[in-house]
Amino acid sequence: MNLGGKLLIAMPGMADPRFAGAVILICAYSGDGAMGLIINKPTPDLSFAGLLEQLKIPIAPKGRAIAVHFGGPVERGRGFVLHTTDYRVKGSTMDIAGGFGMTATQDILSALGRGEGPVEALLALGYAGWGPGQLDTEIARNDWLTADAPADLVFSPHDGEKWTGALRRMGVDPLALSTVSGTA
Repeated sequence: MNLGGKLLIAMPGMADPRFAGAVILICAYSGDGAMGLIINKPTPDLSFAGLLEQLKIPIAPKGRAIAVHFGGPVERGRGFVLHTTDYRVKGSTMDIAGGFGMTATQDILSALGRGEGPVEALLALGYAGWGPGQLDTEIARNDWLTADAPADLVFSPHDGEKWTGALRRMGVDPLALSTVSGTA
């Protein structure tokens, strides 16, 4: 099973508060582990304009405002821009299955500040990481559901609706899910 470019949807009984209600886009998945970005937990105390100001990146009058998210608990001071594939920095943009790209350099922040860059983007501070076999164990334990990652859901400005939206697209009624995980 290759989870690259797929969504992880936290089950209601997720014990770790950092991942409770989380929707994560898996950016990399291999025998060495997995890496993903939480796409539905905005940072209430940090705006994109505020971040650019801290980094001393100019914002043009036509500059864009993109959502800033808590991407996960690992390297929280590091930023990752998840975006559509219409933007690419040679040697810096990582292709993600499902038609996504991820760039972690200031080039993309400068482009967005100028009003350029990809059509759709979100910024994640930090990431979620799993060691070899760890994510597979969590999925087998029913901590997560997996699903396709439609771009309109990933880049939706309605972060509070992404968890229920991802479940409904799978045909799952969120109210029917048990808060107790396990296997039958």
